[in-house]
Amino acid sequence: MTAPEPGTVYLVGSGPGNPDLLTVKATRLLESADVVLHDKLPGPEIIDQLPEDRREDVGKRAGGERTPQSAINERLVELAREGKSVVRLKGGDSFVFGRGGEEAEYLADHGVPFEVVPAVTSAIAAPAVAGIPVTHRDHASSVSFVTGHEDPTKDESAVDWEALAATGGTIVVLMGVGRLPDYTQALREAGMNPETPVALIERGTWPGQQVATGTLESIVDVRDEHDISPPAVTVIGDVAGTREGVLGFLANEADGTNGADGVDAANSTDDTNEATKQTEEED
Repeated sequence: MTAPEPGTVYLVGSGPGNPDLLTVKATRLLESADVVLHDKLPGPEIIDQLPEDRREDVGKRAGGERTPQSAINERLVELAREGKSVVRLKGGDSFVFGRGGEEAEYLADHGVPFEVVPAVTSAIAAPAVAGIPVTHRDHASSVSFVTGHEDPTKDESAVDWEALAATGGTIVVLMGVGRLPDYTQALREAGMNPETPVALIERGTWPGQQVATGTLESIVDVRDEHDISPPAVTVIGDVAGTREGVLGFLANEADGTNGADGVDAANSTDDTNEATKQTEEED
C-alpha cells in the first residue's frame, strides 16, 4: 500500500493572545486544519474556539509536567506522514523565543513540508497595549529582545547584560519574571542608572491584563508586592516611563478584552502607578 503524500505543517503564531489580533491567515488555517497542536500561550479565548476533537494540548500540565520538545517534533512528523494538515500553534511569533526554528529544522530533516505564518510578537504587542512603545524618537532609537529563560544545560548565560547596559536603548525581556533580581542587579552593576524606568506586563491583551511599573532599583519589590508572576514581559528603559502620560486616554485599558480587569495601584514610595499581569512563553 502506497503511503499518502505528507501533509503540510503550519508553524502559526497566535500573536499576544487576543483572538482579534490573530492574522487572517492564522484564523483560516485554524478553521481548516485537521489537527492543531497548541500550548497554553495562545490564551483560553483562542484555544476554546478550537473543536476538542481537532486539538492536542502539548504545553505544560498540572504538577509541572510538560510535553518534551522532542515529543512535539515527532508528533508533527507522525501526523504529517498520515497526510494531515497540521497547525502548530504558538503564542506570539513562532520564531521569537518560540522554538519554531527548531521545529522547522526537524521537519526539513524528515522531509515534511512546512509553512511559517508570522504573527505579532508579545515582545512588542504587550508593551504597546500597555501604552509603552519599544522605540520612541525622544527616548530610544534601538531595542534589544532577550530571553530571561535560557536552556538550563548551558554553563553560563549567553546574554551579555553589560553590553546591553551600554546600548542606551530599550531592553525587552521575555520569560524573565523569575530571574528579575539577577538581571536587574547585573544591569545596575554594569552601570545602568538605578532610576531607569521598568515595566512588567502580564497577560498582555488578555482579560485580566496587569501592568506594574517601577525602576531598576525598585521593580523586584514591585513584582512581589503586586504578585506579578511568570510568565511576563519586562520592558527596561526610558520608554517605560511614557505610560503614565498616556494612561488616561489609552483605550486598551478600557476595553474588556484588553485588560479591563487589570488593577491600577498607586504606590508613592517606589514610583509604581499600576499593577498588571502578562504571560510568558513556555519552552
